[in-house]
Amino acid sequence: MKRILIIVLVAAGISLPFIISAASGGDTLQPSFPLSLKSYEDTHLTSLMDILAHRIRVEPLNLVVSLLFLGAILHTFMAAKFRKIAHRLKVNHEKKLENQVKSNRYSGDVVEEVSFSSEVFHFLGEIEVVFGIWVLPVFFVVSYTYGLDTTIAYINSVNFTEPMFVVVIMTLAATRPIIRLAEISLLKVADIFKGSPAALWFSVLTLGPIMGSFITEPGAMTISALILAKQFYARKPSPKFAYATIGLLFVNISVGGTLTHFAAPPVLMVAAKWNWGIGFMFTNFGYKAIIGILIANVLYFLYFKKEFDDLEDLETSKKSKLLIQWDMREDRVPAWVTLVHILGMIWTVYFAHYPAIFIGGFLIFLGFAQSTAHHQNRTNLKPALLVGFFLAGLVIHGGLQKWWIAPILSALPELPLMIGATVLTAFNDNAAITYLSSLVPSFSDSMKYAVVAGAVTGGGLTVIANAPNPAGQSILQKFFDHGVSPLKLLLGALIPTVIMGLMFLLL
Repeated sequence: MKRILIIVLVAAGISLPFIISAASGGDTLQPSFPLSLKSYEDTHLTSLMDILAHRIRVEPLNLVVSLLFLGAILHTFMAAKFRKIAHRLKVNHEKKLENQVKSNRYSGDVVEEVSFSSEVFHFLGEIEVVFGIWVLPVFFVVSYTYGLDTTIAYINSVNFTEPMFVVVIMTLAATRPIIRLAEISLLKVADIFKGSPAALWFSVLTLGPIMGSFITEPGAMTISALILAKQFYARKPSPKFAYATIGLLFVNISVGGTLTHFAAPPVLMVAAKWNWGIGFMFTNFGYKAIIGILIANVLYFLYFKKEFDDLEDLETSKKSKLLIQWDMREDRVPAWVTLVHILGMIWTVYFAHYPAIFIGGFLIFLGFAQSTAHHQNRTNLKPALLVGFFLAGLVIHGGLQKWWIAPILSALPELPLMIGATVLTAFNDNAAITYLSSLVPSFSDSMKYAVVAGAVTGGGLTVIANAPNPAGQSILQKFFDHGVSPLKLLLGALIPTVIMGLMFLLL
């Protein structure tokens, strides 16, 4: 039941833009909602509260869609609770079936009776589908107020390039040749420090995020999370250490993509408009991010130093049911196969703004993967599709929040602006924060720096704060009881977030 619901929603989410385009005859309709920021004509208002109140009076639907967005955010925090309820319902259902004769058969096989209520709560507990679920009430309320054409026009105007790119790059980064190459490279670095679990942990959390500046943050997140799953989480660390590590990973990935101008989504949104190139990014953000990553990693390493000795033996951990044994084999991948995979990633990154090109390349890659299947692991599209669905729902919601986010950003001086961007990022994708800031005409260079610094600093506080986070959460959530707790993730990411903020503020 849960799988069917997920597949239906994901398929609907992916096909919706194409269905809408066909319904509109391929023409670009101009939505009458949401209103443009200029249409409010409130430049004469100076008080933030007056501006927000005025915009609600002009368009009451603003408040409705924002409350629905708040509902989606609260739902993400309730996901673990829903999964616990689902587990309890499943156990109760199985107890009821213990004394019953399984009589339902199909083609000679027994059809297991499932608990409908348990599967529904499992579905509601899947973080990746939350924003897609909450798009439905938005769809209906906007259609009821303005008509179906307006809703179609709005969704058709949303840019889904980033969700599609994340699906492709996440799938490529999770392939066995790429993972083996990254794993072997990081193991060699760890060997310099006697190859201990602590050395590998430190290497992954340092070099993995920095690598994100070149293969993009979603790619780096996928590779880092998969290696941590195999080499660290399978060793059964304590819950406190497990949450500290995923929090550190999310923060490091968020800032690790700032060495270049094309790898981090929040930077990509403004780099062209503000003329930020590689030189500017490294001298203003990159080296500060590297220093911050090293400081945070060292502090966490020293704090949890004794816990590394308590980790389960690697050979024992490889027997974990949470790991795919096919992926654990150590046989060599031919260099030419790995080279083709690397070229596929380069192609995808280079044409990241052109879905028709990178998706076409991806389809060719799938054919290559099939023809070299004996060197591959299983190409599992489900995690990547779910993450893409998550981001597609998030950008639909995010585009309706500019009525309140933009005036908040424009009303803040530099230091409060950086702190405000950090906080807002925790509740909305940081790329949306920087995009909205690019619409503010009065931003000085120092304010531009402050908002981007704040956005990347807060990118690890929640799953929705940074586009790659759902990818990491999707890979690692099975190692946590009832999934990743939003509150514990926040606590795990808090210290490195403060460190990164200080680096961007003081250096």
